[in-house]
Amino acid sequence: MSDYVELMGVDELPDGEMTSFQVDGSRLLVARVGEQHFVADALCPHLRGRLDKGTLDGTVVTCPRHGSRFDLADGRCLRWTKFTGAVKGAVELVRHERPLTVYETLVEDGKLFVGPAKPVASESP
Repeated sequence: MSDYVELMGVDELPDGEMTSFQVDGSRLLVARVGEQHFVADALCPHLRGRLDKGTLDGTVVTCPRHGSRFDLADGRCLRWTKFTGAVKGAVELVRHERPLTVYETLVEDGKLFVGPAKPVASESP
């Protein structure tokens, strides 16, 4: 997506809610936190859980499949998984921590637009 694409009216999504859209063959998550809107890939980069079915706490979205937590402001992975012990070890054999792709947004005339991907977030804190 090299140009900005209109997604929705800024008031269509209530504060603290998430939804998803299909745009140019990609499923995108849209979250509203106060007056800000965040757009990211809608599928977790680890186990492909649908993030719009997860939970939102401020700008942090939690994957419903395995508990990864991402900051929608920059895509940083704040927690790789909720799994522990042998299950975590088994998952780490086939998957590894990675950030969530997040996108530029623009609000114009009461409409939300999504633009290009932001630079990849640095390693988790």
